[in-house]
Amino acid sequence: MQFTPTPVFDADSSGVSQFGDLPEWDLSDLYSSPDAPELKRDMEWLEKACAGFASDYEGKLAGLDAAAMLTCVEAYEKIDMIAGRVMSFIGLRYYQNTTDADRAKAMSDAQDKITAFTTPLVFFTLELNRIEDDVFAAWFDANADLARYKPIFDRMRAMRPHQLSDELEKFLHDQSTVGAAAWNRLFDETIAGLTFTVNGEDKNLEATLDGLTDKDRALRETSARELARVFGGNVKLFARVHNTLAKEKEIEDRWRKMPTPQTGRHLANHVEPEVVEALRNAVVAAYPKLSHRYYELKRGWMGLDKMEVWDRNAPLPMESDRLVGWDEARETVLSAYGEFAPEMADLAQPFFEKGWIDAPVKPGKAPGAFAHPTVADVHPYVMLNYLGKPRDVMTLAHELGHGVHQRLAAGQGELLSSTPLTLAETASVFGEMLTFRRLLANAPSAQEKKVLLAGKVEDMINTVVRQIAFYDFECKLHDARREGELTPDDIGALWMSVQGESLGPAFTFMEGYESFWAYIPHFVHSPFYVYAYAFGDGLVNALYAVYEEGDPEFQSKYFEMLKAGGSKHHKELLAPFGLDASDPAFWDKGLSMIGGFIDELEAMEE
Repeated sequence: MQFTPTPVFDADSSGVSQFGDLPEWDLSDLYSSPDAPELKRDMEWLEKACAGFASDYEGKLAGLDAAAMLTCVEAYEKIDMIAGRVMSFIGLRYYQNTTDADRAKAMSDAQDKITAFTTPLVFFTLELNRIEDDVFAAWFDANADLARYKPIFDRMRAMRPHQLSDELEKFLHDQSTVGAAAWNRLFDETIAGLTFTVNGEDKNLEATLDGLTDKDRALRETSARELARVFGGNVKLFARVHNTLAKEKEIEDRWRKMPTPQTGRHLANHVEPEVVEALRNAVVAAYPKLSHRYYELKRGWMGLDKMEVWDRNAPLPMESDRLVGWDEARETVLSAYGEFAPEMADLAQPFFEKGWIDAPVKPGKAPGAFAHPTVADVHPYVMLNYLGKPRDVMTLAHELGHGVHQRLAAGQGELLSSTPLTLAETASVFGEMLTFRRLLANAPSAQEKKVLLAGKVEDMINTVVRQIAFYDFECKLHDARREGELTPDDIGALWMSVQGESLGPAFTFMEGYESFWAYIPHFVHSPFYVYAYAFGDGLVNALYAVYEEGDPEFQSKYFEMLKAGGSKHHKELLAPFGLDASDPAFWDKGLSMIGGFIDELEAMEE
């Protein structure tokens, strides 16, 4: 069926929406067009550079002196940067319209070519991991510029116990485009192509999900039931995607001797399993004090005996339905950033002025929001689906926080700028908190303050409680898949097993909600990614408590933390603030901020 976009904003003949002139990406800082001669040049250079790198260095790494090894690493980094530039451009164009056949073909072709080009590089990690520790120590002692890359080597060598033979590693690299990447594309294109009919209008997923936040309860219910109908109609395909990806992961984990399905994610995040377990346990133990208690308050505000799933993100009865224009959203976020530190607003300003944000809802556009760092010598790009809701303003603050973080970390260079997922949410959640605190301080009435507090609690529950529930669902799914094929009903039962536990007794669950796992992209693209959101929120809450205590050097310490990118472990980054994520009490401190907001809301009822 041809998708007809819902008129979520009434554009006039100039294309200006009711929210103002919403910006779209200008990708010319990467390449001017898909036919740009520079893009063709870089693809040709990549093929030759990868082959040349292998010819120069394969089988020779252990015999290099420190200066030669630095030259080798810098050559590898340049290849990584050019490949990243190409795939950033092709990928961002694709996400602007995932249903466009030409863009989808360009994405697939580029993935195939770059996978083929980079296959000769697979030796690099494998060979480095066979070198003895004393050789590395001698390199680092002899050359400070090479020693700067030590965190990269440390993370690489953490995979040593799980490394396969060179031949198998090359095979896995080669077949990746028809393995997980192909299933990811099938998922993305299926999701983007789904059509939902709500009250006679055809809508895409993003617009239909937006209906769950509408004031009209009948519209929320209609939207929820239509989501359930469409997900249910496609559930066999989504179950096949999850079964295949979970089985593929189980096979690879078994060959790599990974002790748990989560181990690879923990290694990639440079975080200890016991730290994640402490976070998970602290959040689950806090369900009654957080989500259960808050939703009971909300149930009372809404005058319901029981809440349904379509009430979870409903606006409060006293909440204004005023939409926020783009200029106001921009001013709100930039002012909040500037009040914290003028440098932070200065770093965010170009996103609005230079085509670094793509904000409108458009047919075929990927749902949700993200900030893509591209490569260290360009700049990030932010994607939104802006509908003028107050939560969209917070999403803007969140994604700009990522953008600021990525700009600051870019100074580390291509290999060291990438931040582990557990720390990648730090600046984004902090940016949200700054924006929320500014709005709260300027609230014109007690009722407005109540609405803001409730909205922030809901966002924090979605970031912490919901994401840990998602993490538990993934853990259960991957464990169950090891025992055999999972039917859609099997997956639905696992999904429902975490819903009541996390949301609490205020809820009942409609028939069809058991298929709502189907549309969540993190389960497909990045298994076990979701705990990073809870990690980041807890970390930021603890950081913000230090900020509120009035540390005069907080801002400078904060910027130094962001500038570090992936060059430091979380223990090193948090030490200047007197914080330690490996201490179980650390997570209780973060969760207590959410509890404190709920205390304030309960006090308003008295």
